[in-house]
Amino acid sequence: MENLVANKVEDILLDAADKVEYELARYLSEEFAGDTVTSEAMRYSVLGGGKRIRAFLVLEFCKMFGGTEEAAMPFACALECIHAYSLVHDDLPCMDDDDLRRGKPSCHIQYGEAEALLAGDALLTFAFEICASNKYVSHKAIRYAVATLAHEAGAMGMVGGQTLDLQNSVDSYAELRKIFSKKTSALIRAACLLGYFAAVDKPISKDMESIKLYAEAIGLAFQIHDDILDVKSDTQTLGKAVGSDAKNNKKTVLSFLKMNEAEDEETLLTLLAVEVISEYPSSENLCNLALWLLSRRK
Repeated sequence: MENLVANKVEDILLDAADKVEYELARYLSEEFAGDTVTSEAMRYSVLGGGKRIRAFLVLEFCKMFGGTEEAAMPFACALECIHAYSLVHDDLPCMDDDDLRRGKPSCHIQYGEAEALLAGDALLTFAFEICASNKYVSHKAIRYAVATLAHEAGAMGMVGGQTLDLQNSVDSYAELRKIFSKKTSALIRAACLLGYFAAVDKPISKDMESIKLYAEAIGLAFQIHDDILDVKSDTQTLGKAVGSDAKNNKKTVLSFLKMNEAEDEETLLTLLAVEVISEYPSSENLCNLALWLLSRRK
């Protein structure tokens, strides 16, 4: 049964990723993104890899609340551009200093640090252009989406989490969870909420709270799993260097919890996510995604 669920999730993720990849390639074509070295570095960093989980969440939440794929797709592509920008900057020598990303040289290895910095900046701003140009949703939905994306990607969200992470002055698992809530869960919250905004004109606070709780739980579980994989996996499987956390003396979940405790924590968070979202009709794919994330190998 577990294999059947895993196969189903992988199939729907692959299908969504193919559609998103096609749209991203269109958005990042020379017609819309230019023909400079920077735009080439943008395409290099966004296209040709990745599970597109955040994009899938946008599409799936929109679908669950009765919206269309057309309405969700621009928001999904905007999320992928923000995610790619964060990875480009995260790999820089001044951050995590990683030379490999998705099985190929990191952007700064391929194009140099200056172009990688510019490519990341361009992807960040381009994401808001894509988001604001969504012609399949109302102006109100665009306003909600842009404000949410800016908040979750900025100083109160992902960037704030990166700041705390770089300080590396964490003394407890509770403090580490606060970093994960910003660094990882923030963009996942944005993805889930943008999918919701693509489907409804009048957001309901109860729905938004349930969506945020689901996103927070799978985001925390996702980061715990990443910390575990950094110890248990290998470079060929992950497509990036393993052991980088230890090399950089970074605090991870395993700095505070034993391996079995970390795995138990990840399981509890996943079950919480499933419980919260299973109250909604047509939530099967989102429940299965949460369970699948527990077993992913990269």
